[in-house]
Amino acid sequence: MCSLDDMIELPGGVFRMGSDAHYPEERPARQVRIGPFRIDRHPVTNREFAAFVAATGHVTSAETPADPADYPGADPALLVPSSVVFVPTDGPVPLNNHLQWWQYVAGADWRHPLGPGSSIDGLDDHPVVHVNHADAAAFAAWTGKELPTEAEWEYAARGDCGDAEFAWGSDLVPDGRHMANIWQGEFPWQNSAEDGYVRTSPVGSFPPNGFGLYDMIGNVWEWTCDWYQSHDALPGSPCCTVDDPRGGSRDASIDARDPARIPRRTTKGGSHLCAPSYCRRYRPAARMAQPVDTSTSHLGFRCIRRITP
Repeated sequence: MCSLDDMIELPGGVFRMGSDAHYPEERPARQVRIGPFRIDRHPVTNREFAAFVAATGHVTSAETPADPADYPGADPALLVPSSVVFVPTDGPVPLNNHLQWWQYVAGADWRHPLGPGSSIDGLDDHPVVHVNHADAAAFAAWTGKELPTEAEWEYAARGDCGDAEFAWGSDLVPDGRHMANIWQGEFPWQNSAEDGYVRTSPVGSFPPNGFGLYDMIGNVWEWTCDWYQSHDALPGSPCCTVDDPRGGSRDASIDARDPARIPRRTTKGGSHLCAPSYCRRYRPAARMAQPVDTSTSHLGFRCIRRITP
């Protein structure tokens, strides 16, 4: 059984955040210094989230109808309690339109991860999904914890591997051993599940990183507390060490193309849907901007406690 206080203490220090070798949003790599903190050994599980809901009566965003005033012009069918679910396509499709495999599903929520008729029976130790940023923050507050900054999260994910591409070294599958729950096969229709899982996996199913942390890569993306910003917006010169960076401002995080102007937070770690042929974001440096109101079937979180002198 998982414990709400199953955490690892990390000393903090200086590390290189981001990457100049992959996606543009990871650039430029910057030297960063952070303080000590404790972090959950694994993502928050369905069992843990159920304890929170039982104790507090919390109702997630996915279980609540959306306010039409917040989404002018939206299809009313999308404003009922719902969440975003990955649905594989029937065959190969162009990869330039993610709406081909993502669907708003009425009745999808943390208890019903694939929609009505599905359940979390037998999934107690799988990461909770279909939680938006407010849901994750509410759980963290209930436990006396917080969500990590992007820098804290990335430092923890890198373990003792420094600038290595992956959290475990330089090879994706060292000696043929799968180190994380990601996609094998042709995305988004053919998952060979060579790692043993098509969707989420129980936390701890793959080896921990050098800090003893599980599922920092793959399985589910994880919320951070940072508003999304470009790395070149961090203070100071790229040649200088940045102390304890925090993600920019709420307004700056909004995608100018979004008519609803929903702010976005940074998520990290990739998920079981990251594929070498499509989304190589199963790396510590990888990052994604996620609208704060949106929950999905591949997004969860873990918490931290900062250590003050």
